[in-house]
Amino acid sequence: MTTADHPDAAARSALPEDTVPGPGLVELLRPYRGGFAAVVVLQVVGALAGLVPLLAVVELGRALLSPGPVDPGRLWAAVAVGAVGVLVRTVFTAASSGVGHVLDARVQLSFRRRLAARLGRVPIGWLSRRRTGELAKTVGEDVSAVHPFIAHTPGELVSAFVVPLVSLGYLFTVDWRLTLITLVPVALAVALVPLMATPARLREQEEFDGALAGVTNSVVEFVRGISVVKAFGGGETAHHEFLTAADRFVDVFSRIVRGIAGIGAGMQLALSPPFVLAAVLVGGTALISGGGMAPVDLLPFLLLGLGLTAPVAALGHGFDEAQAARRAVGRIRDVLGVRTLPEPVRPVSPRGHRVELRGVRFGYEAGREVLHGIDLVLEPGTVTAVVGPSGGGKSTLVRLLPRFFDPTRGSVVLGGVDLREIRARDLHRAVSFVFQDVRLLRASVADNIRLAVPGAGMDDVVRAARAAQVHDRILGLPRGYDTVVGEEAGLSGGEAQRISIARALLADTPVLVLDEATAFADPRTEHAVRRVLTARGGDRTVLVIAHRLETVADADTVVMVEDGRVVEHGAPAELLDRNGRYAEFWRAHRSGAVDRTDAHVREPRGDELR
Repeated sequence: MTTADHPDAAARSALPEDTVPGPGLVELLRPYRGGFAAVVVLQVVGALAGLVPLLAVVELGRALLSPGPVDPGRLWAAVAVGAVGVLVRTVFTAASSGVGHVLDARVQLSFRRRLAARLGRVPIGWLSRRRTGELAKTVGEDVSAVHPFIAHTPGELVSAFVVPLVSLGYLFTVDWRLTLITLVPVALAVALVPLMATPARLREQEEFDGALAGVTNSVVEFVRGISVVKAFGGGETAHHEFLTAADRFVDVFSRIVRGIAGIGAGMQLALSPPFVLAAVLVGGTALISGGGMAPVDLLPFLLLGLGLTAPVAALGHGFDEAQAARRAVGRIRDVLGVRTLPEPVRPVSPRGHRVELRGVRFGYEAGREVLHGIDLVLEPGTVTAVVGPSGGGKSTLVRLLPRFFDPTRGSVVLGGVDLREIRARDLHRAVSFVFQDVRLLRASVADNIRLAVPGAGMDDVVRAARAAQVHDRILGLPRGYDTVVGEEAGLSGGEAQRISIARALLADTPVLVLDEATAFADPRTEHAVRRVLTARGGDRTVLVIAHRLETVADADTVVMVEDGRVVEHGAPAELLDRNGRYAEFWRAHRSGAVDRTDAHVREPRGDELR
């Protein structure tokens, strides 16, 4: 039994907004446990070695201040031990930092590969409703936000806790009373830590991330639409949107600063060296004056006591970095948790390339259908043109054929097989798609053309470019077919479109879907390209969104789509003879075309289109 036999199950698997829990931070980092262990061990050794010079200074003080003659051997031994400690600390902390940064690079690469792989498999309907800035922030900034947590936090936290704990144990052996006095600043700072993590503070951080994303989105959208903004004088509106987003960011940031300023100042004062030093000196002086402690015993507290505040300071920085990483990973999880189009467990190969849409229904959101029960057959060797008003569902309909998303009800069948039972790579070999809005890769022109057939030779690439009427333009580029698009040369919309057409021709798939693929071409080029696209030994199945009358006239079948329903379909001549919705559509568009070109074209009769 196929997926199409279970409409409810198909609907659940197809909803673009449907998500599953993505992997958590622990799960994402589990493959790198060995690397984290190495960072910790190296940092522990380096941190402990860093105490040795301080203890050597304490020993020098005891040797110099003890009664009787000074022992030179004892002094030089302390100096030598301190020097070794400095050397070991330098080597091991540098090694820990190096391993941490290498580990961070591997983790970030892994995250971005997983995100790229997931984004390459999610339904295009999900992508179309996400703002470019949001996805760019997730793949770029959110992945980078994990850097401090991975490259710095483990080593810094280990060092911040190991050194004070060992120091604390040592100081307790010297004088437990002054040790407790030295811990007073730490206790004051720790008492303020919970105030930094209240629910209100966490909500403000979420608002901060949202406001920052808003600024990013407004900048990206402004830059992408700058030509339209300038052409139509919409600069004030565009700047207003950016300023609104910036004002919201400033407002949220100001509230955060006002909320934590007093707490942060109190913690900084308690942990500041002068405050700690004052506590040690006051307490030490009192104990020495009372005869409860030898003056020389004050020296280790002056050297090591300041380090006891490090854990609290590290907790503050570590908490901020951990919270930033948690929020970033949360957004990464959201993307990794988006359901992909399921691959068949037992794939079936299509038998031929006859296309059928059987009772197809689809909606981008639950309860809001865009297509309502589409039944359609596309025979091999025919060209089917989809026409209709904007927003009627044409683009949604044609995007079901390359399986950019699955229908919520019904099925799309290729060669007698539901698309959900065909492996993705087999489907890509059978169906190719040419967009109206083409985005080329930042790669050579040749690589852009051979994208669907990476192993294609240059002769085949050139042949496809000639057929797409773009070969001569490519030869005029700085390095011909080796020119990198977007770096060494820019291409117009029509040129980019023809390179995309060359890509489809090189793929030579038996089923071709065209979203007005020659919209930017001149009439002569369009006619030549259209003849090549529809020719494949007479057996290619072509589905095209048609906006130009010439494209409609050349089609074997016309499908009129309105409000997500097929209202008419048949041969162009027959539909004109019926004088129905399609005939009205033809006359309206013909009238507009005549007005735009000032041409005098007689409306053809149905028998002239047969």
